[in-house]
Amino acid sequence: MDILLVLTLAVILGAEFVNGLTDAPNAIATVVSTRALSFRKAVIMAAVLNFAGVMSGTAVAATIGKGIIDSKAIDLITISAAMISIVIWSSMAYFWRKRLGIPTSESHALIAALAGAGLATGGTDVLLWIGWKKVLIGLGFSTFLGLLGSYFLTRIVRKLSAPLPLYPTRSTFRKLQILSSGFMAFSHGSNDGQKFMGVFALALVLGGMYEKFTIPLWAIVLLASVMALGTSIGGWRIIRTMGMRMTPLAPYQGFSAETAAASTITLASHFGIPLSTTHTIGTSIIGAGVAHRKSSLKMDVVTQIVLAWILTFPVCGILAFIITHIARIVF
Repeated sequence: MDILLVLTLAVILGAEFVNGLTDAPNAIATVVSTRALSFRKAVIMAAVLNFAGVMSGTAVAATIGKGIIDSKAIDLITISAAMISIVIWSSMAYFWRKRLGIPTSESHALIAALAGAGLATGGTDVLLWIGWKKVLIGLGFSTFLGLLGSYFLTRIVRKLSAPLPLYPTRSTFRKLQILSSGFMAFSHGSNDGQKFMGVFALALVLGGMYEKFTIPLWAIVLLASVMALGTSIGGWRIIRTMGMRMTPLAPYQGFSAETAAASTITLASHFGIPLSTTHTIGTSIIGAGVAHRKSSLKMDVVTQIVLAWILTFPVCGILAFIITHIARIVF
């Protein structure tokens, strides 16, 4: 393989590792915070079901690999610059404060970075509306469907379980939460896990290894393994922020948030819509917290998380644009 292709694949794996560090832990945040599962067991479950989700289809990967920017107008430098910008931004958010890891949307970071690097390479003509239309739809899915679905599901579950004895109910929802968390991990793999798979496949085409957009099994296994490694090494910081510091969660709230988020993500994956799993589970947790009591939300933490979400698009886009220009001067 050409040395530039090797370096490009390496930085894509670096971005996938950061994805596992800052994004994938959202799938198991509530099941760990409510002590339905230990962190170790939750990571193992997430790794297995994320992989299963990745294997469930390629619609989202195709949208990312072929629908965001025109592959004929870019090269490996464009891809590498985009991935480097993601690693820089997500690492900054992860180490934002000593004990507070800010979960970033690798979905939005990836899309913005590809756009910024693409603009630096080929101008505005490089952007494809067919993919960006799905991105905008995904933004609505992650912001509103997760929030409203979780809010109403939490209210319904709370009303139905109110007449039941407290302790048996808590035990039942802890068991149900294992199922809902597994559903969330699977849905995460079916959407978020496919995004870097799409970029990896695009790099293989640009590097001349494949003539057509193809996602080989070895690449799927490699990327899924790297994402799981990132979660196992540093996922606890994100789990603590999302599952404990944003709002305290009871098992029934965790079950409701995960079920609503996973249902939203699965629906989006079916239509090949790339959405932010971070936004989806984040807004679902907010919905579950508000349904219980508005004052339970810790607004200082919520504000920092939302600010990171807002900044992700412009920061990653600008970073990728600048890095692309620098890389073309150097190489």
